[in-house]
Amino acid sequence: MSIRSPQRIAFLKACCIGDVVFATALLAAVRRSYPDAQIDWWVSRWSAGALEGHAALQRVINTGDESNPAGTPRGLFSLARRLRAGRYDMLIAPERSRLISLAALLSGIPVRAGLDSAGRGMGYNVKARIDPAARRHEAEIYLDIARALGLDTADCWANAQPRAIDSIFTQQLTGDAAPLLLVHPGGGVNPGMRMTSKRWPADRFAAFAARVSAETGARIVLIGAEGDRDLTRDIVHSLTDCKPIDLTGQLTLMQTAALATLPQTLLYIGNDNGVAHLAAACGGKVLMIFGPSDPLRYAPFVPNAAYAWKPVALPVEGVSAGAPLAFDWARDGVSVEEALSCYHLKL
Repeated sequence: MSIRSPQRIAFLKACCIGDVVFATALLAAVRRSYPDAQIDWWVSRWSAGALEGHAALQRVINTGDESNPAGTPRGLFSLARRLRAGRYDMLIAPERSRLISLAALLSGIPVRAGLDSAGRGMGYNVKARIDPAARRHEAEIYLDIARALGLDTADCWANAQPRAIDSIFTQQLTGDAAPLLLVHPGGGVNPGMRMTSKRWPADRFAAFAARVSAETGARIVLIGAEGDRDLTRDIVHSLTDCKPIDLTGQLTLMQTAALATLPQTLLYIGNDNGVAHLAAACGGKVLMIFGPSDPLRYAPFVPNAAYAWKPVALPVEGVSAGAPLAFDWARDGVSVEEALSCYHLKL
């Protein structure tokens, strides 16, 4: 089997939503180089919604609820068996896990391309060797796999497309054509990590939204998962001069992305989280607020990404090392005025 003509490709990136969105840039390079191949994306239940209806994929295959489907002996051998049964001739895995690499080897897939970070990619026969301490964007690191395969990576960005049914639903949900300001104060929680210190304080979201609404006449729409309800409730209580539309817990991932791309949506403001990355990948106007995570590594991987950040010393390993214990939003974080300046300058 030639590396230049794979017919069946397994794309394995299980978790989490933001990383899955970043990996769609690699998917774009793979699809462009192998236009006739069947590409199946193996992904966790948690993140699968970010791939609904993706035009570059034939199938989205559920790997279960775990952030690492090979994280236990049972999971490791099950994943290897399932991959082998798929009769793939190429596997692409933008993963740093030694166990994922071992599952790839056990699968017997002829061409296995993946990341080799600190020697953890021993199961791949096409290795993208990376320095775990290098300060590079995560999506660019994933694109190193395409480069190792000899593929063109020019103009490959994070990409997704809301389904028509989701766009119609959100259009009907929000009604007339008045401008919308989407506010998402949550994030920082997924099966692989809990880092709620990434959340900009709710009172700053409220103050920002009130100012932009007063300037533009936009209706404020609160969005988030059911677990964000305390945050959105705090914002509702802070907005004494207007009553926002509260859609907390009511939208799927793709419905949220569709809402962000409606013609009347003025802005989506949120933290460094997967939903905001998905909205940006779909073409929404997103302003991402960074604090104890590095935008050089994790900003939306789209042209002209907009984010606000006050530079602060962070672990060289990125968010895998957790948030710096000394980080304090009051001292180190973006102010409302700084976020407004970013909004006026970039959007």
